[in-house]
Amino acid sequence: MKVCIGTNNKAKVKAVKNCLEKDMTIEFATFNVSSGVSEQPFSDEETIKGAINRAKAALQEGAGEIGIGLEGGVHRTNGILFLTNWGALVGRDGTTYIASGARIPLPKEIETKLVAGRELGPVMDEYAQKENVRSTEGAIGIFTNGRINRTAMFEHVVELLLGQLEYQGK
Repeated sequence: MKVCIGTNNKAKVKAVKNCLEKDMTIEFATFNVSSGVSEQPFSDEETIKGAINRAKAALQEGAGEIGIGLEGGVHRTNGILFLTNWGALVGRDGTTYIASGARIPLPKEIETKLVAGRELGPVMDEYAQKENVRSTEGAIGIFTNGRINRTAMFEHVVELLLGQLEYQGK
């Protein structure tokens, strides 16, 4: 089976591979595809759309059996801006599954910069005084003191996607 992953982001690719590499018959292909949404998705709806778009584009480009798209974003609930993450798994027949994972509130300092139009990745690099936080621990790793990193967060989403696929295959 060929799994097409709609990103080259190391943390996201590692999450997919960690969940599936037990099966030695799987071939992985990564594709730097567009999410088709803004660089900083600002709602669950936009983040879901980005994940679905990535999954579909990767599947089309890679001609595999399934495409997986993972997208990080933010969403405001009750006046609090939360870090969010969504994933989509699209089958060759067009069947689409979606899942979300952990959510934590972002500090006001980060929220202010995002509302001003900046993207979370570069903001986190400045905040943490590190390079390419989005491909390593991610904002979730910074704000959970390393207890959950971006790969682990997206692994949870990928497991939710795979579980839905398996359940429907019964």
